[in-house]
Amino acid sequence: MIYIITFLLLLAAELVYFRIADRFNIIDRPNSRSSHTHITMQGGGIIFYIGVVLYLLHEGFDYPWFFAGLTLITLISFADDNRPQPRRLRLIIHFIAMALMFYQWGLFYLPWYNTLLALVFFTGILNAFNFMDGINGITGGYSLVVAGALCYINLAIVPFIDIDFIFVFILALLVFNFFNFRTKAMCFAGDTGAFSAAFILIFMMGQLIIKTGDFSYLILLVVYGVDSVLTIVHRLILRKNIFNPHRKHVYQLMANELKIPHVFVSLFYALLQAIIAVGFFVFKAHSYLYLGVIVLTLSLAYVLFIRKYFHLHQPKPQLITKKDNSISYANY
Repeated sequence: MIYIITFLLLLAAELVYFRIADRFNIIDRPNSRSSHTHITMQGGGIIFYIGVVLYLLHEGFDYPWFFAGLTLITLISFADDNRPQPRRLRLIIHFIAMALMFYQWGLFYLPWYNTLLALVFFTGILNAFNFMDGINGITGGYSLVVAGALCYINLAIVPFIDIDFIFVFILALLVFNFFNFRTKAMCFAGDTGAFSAAFILIFMMGQLIIKTGDFSYLILLVVYGVDSVLTIVHRLILRKNIFNPHRKHVYQLMANELKIPHVFVSLFYALLQAIIAVGFFVFKAHSYLYLGVIVLTLSLAYVLFIRKYFHLHQPKPQLITKKDNSISYANY
């Protein structure tokens, strides 16, 4: 019964947010980098933060430093959804939020260089979720698979966090997916949703790794990880600014250049991660070997896909007629 009540409260909260977003014009307007064509309400992913608030109000503030970090992440992301914030400010807030999470984990007893490396690594994962948030259903669907896998681990393998924390997050994802995982989304996650979902998943993943000492559980984020890292490497090879927005991720090429419907692309990413997670549980005795094989396989698939289809994203020659009636070509 408590889960039904929580679901209804989250649904009501999302609907109230829609009214607020409509009243204050919190919307996403399509631009040249967008994969959508309709004006849509932005920031619907705030429901993930609301879910955590409901959990803490009911169960008690067992994770105060994590919650403080999540609040900072949500506030700066919500502000950025409404008016672009300086990149340096956002990065500073992200580092502070991650540091608060590390304090919650009790990691500051480690040598400073280990803590610094962990800070950079997990901040990279945090931003990877934002990079990958670009089409209907991808953030909500992928996060639901990861949260489901963590729920299974907590119930069947090793308890590492209060199970109700995972359940409430899954309920928030279900509410969000109802409005977003569709052909014409009613709302987008925005930076608010992408960063808060990533922060929550990282917290749970960190709890699991600290409890078990097993880093192979990072395989639950491997599909996003390989796409994000290799896209950055590819952009560096092309001598592009990796901090500028772009449409060069595999999922973007699938949705924009190959014209595959958004929901099918998102479903593909979610199902691929789900299949990999099931394989991980089957071959748990050889988890690191399995992780290595999966990373190599996904990397090879990425390279082959880019070699075959990236030319579709390249500028096409534009015919220009000069005053003397000669013809030349230019890229647009």
